[in-house]
Amino acid sequence: MIRLHHVPESRSMRVLWLLHELGLPFEVIEWPFDKTLRSPEFLALNPVGRVPALELNGRNLFESGAMLEILCEGFDTMGMWRPIGHAERADWLVWVHFAETISQHSAALTQQHIALYDDAMRSPTVMQIEAKRIAKCYGAMEQVLSQQDYLLSDFSAADIAVGQAVYMAKHFAPLDEFAGVTAWWERITERAGYKASLPEGPRLYAKDFYPAWT
Repeated sequence: MIRLHHVPESRSMRVLWLLHELGLPFEVIEWPFDKTLRSPEFLALNPVGRVPALELNGRNLFESGAMLEILCEGFDTMGMWRPIGHAERADWLVWVHFAETISQHSAALTQQHIALYDDAMRSPTVMQIEAKRIAKCYGAMEQVLSQQDYLLSDFSAADIAVGQAVYMAKHFAPLDEFAGVTAWWERITERAGYKASLPEGPRLYAKDFYPAWT
């Protein structure tokens, strides 16, 4: 039994996308982005009150990057991972975990633009710095994606992890200056798994883009 506890457009989206790509039977429980994630019910699934939480064969798992590795190791028949001994194993791990480097900046900006309830609590300086840090991440990706179609030799869960991070980051830092990343983004978002992971109801991000304050 696989049950994903999910907030649309959050990091849990990367696990949802992978589950669709793997073609596995699973159930999704959607949670709002609010204090219910601190409820005893949810804390029993994820002790820090954050999504995702994954119920897998009688165990409760947390941390999205670990979930990608566990699901690929246990269920992949579609080439989504690179096992131990594979020539691209190290690169696969680097990119899967690089997703969190991007996501930490997007999380800071999500807090600044969305979660904080009073304008006096927001910081233009933080907004500007974190948006520039996302652009640096795009630059690191551009070095690879200006030379090839995917982060590795073919589409994998590395593209899912980083792709979902870019999905969040694009709300705060545009891709316009990065031709290779833009082409890759257009390529991976044509996949059925990506489209199936998009929100059908209320969104975390009410706007497509949130510019930094000046």
